[in-house]
Parts: sequence; C-alpha cells; structure tokens
Amino acid sequence: MMPAAETLRLSFAVEDARPERYAQAPTMSFGLRISAPDDGDVESIALGCQIRIEPGRRRYQPEEQKLLGDLFGEPSRWGQTLRPFLLTQVSTLVRRFAGSCRVEVPVPFTYDLEVAAARYLHALGNGSVPLLFLFSGTFFRDGADGLRATPVPWGCEARFELPVSSWRALMDLYFPGGGWLRLGRATLDGLTGHKARHGLLTWDEVISDLLKRAGP
Repeated sequence: MMPAAETLRLSFAVEDARPERYAQAPTMSFGLRISAPDDGDVESIALGCQIRIEPGRRRYQPEEQKLLGDLFGEPSRWGQTLRPFLLTQVSTLVRRFAGSCRVEVPVPFTYDLEVAAARYLHALGNGSVPLLFLFSGTFFRDGADGLRATPVPWGCEARFELPVSSWRALMDLYFPGGGWLRLGRATLDGLTGHKARHGLLTWDEVISDLLKRAGP
C-alpha cells in the first residue's frame, strides 16, 4: 500500500488573482500553485475548494465600521463577532503534472447585497480581503498495482490577500458605475407607482428622490 505519509506531501499556494473579462457572471480567476515534492507524477486531481473570508485578519476605517454594523454589530463587540464566514465553494479538475503545476481556478462573485459576502466586500474602501482556501477532493497516482486514488489530506489550505481594488475592478466590468439590489415584489410595485406618479425616468432617479424626501 502507498505509505500514509505520502498523502501529506501535497501543498497549495494562491499566487495571484485577476478579473475574468468574458465570463457569464462576475468571476475572479485565482492562480493556484500545487506542489507534490516527491518523485512521483500526479495523474489528476478532482479538487474541491471552500473559500472563506476571515474578517478578523484586517483593520477597518471608521466609515467601513459603520457600513459593517449590520453584519458584526457595534465595533466594541467585534472581538466576538468577527468570525470567518463562507464566500463560496468551487471545484476544478487538475490535469497530470510532475513536481508542481499552476492552474487557474475561476471563482464566481455576486453583487447581491442580500448576501453577507457581497455586503462585506461592498463596505470595504481599500486594503485587502483576507481569504482562506480549504482544499478537499481526490488525487490519482500510478502505483505498483495500477492507478491509486487518495483523498486530498485534511488540513490542506492556503491564505491569500485579495486587493479590494481587484474586486471593485471586477464589479466595474460587469456593473459599470452601478450595483445590484434585489427587492421584494411588493416593494417593487410601490417603487413603480412612485415612479409613475412623479414622472421619474429611471430607477436611480426613483431611489434618489426617495432619499431626498427622507432627509439627512
């Protein structure tokens, strides 16, 4: 049998990230370096990846703290409330390599502000987004008795600092100069009526008019 220690020799590092220009939805491509330092070739890896945001790994400006209040409460409580939370889960197939390889992992992002991750990202002004990649899946190698399947070891992970500017560049590609807000049907009907009554031309004008009427 393959020695159990061999399963611990697979390592991962996220090297960089760039917005995908022509995906169907906002997608960031992460450059992932996978290393198997022993002499054997890896035939393939059916790789799963859970990506979490670790908000406790960065500092926040006062304006960011205000915008993050609905997620984490008052800053005085952030020692207890800044806990890692899920960004997304993805999977990919890694082809045969020896020693190490680099693969591009496409990761979808949403601008739906009903989603905690999108609200968090939207609130950040600068700096970076602290990400944790947790890997799972199965890798395949040739053995004396044929192809062997071995689980990706628990504990395989990598951290990466995604620049906030990269996330904003991604959203500007897909929502130039704007964002995305999901509304209930009753709310949308009310906004439609307000739009018609006041002769407003766009939904942006509707929201701006309501904000003016609400005062500071």
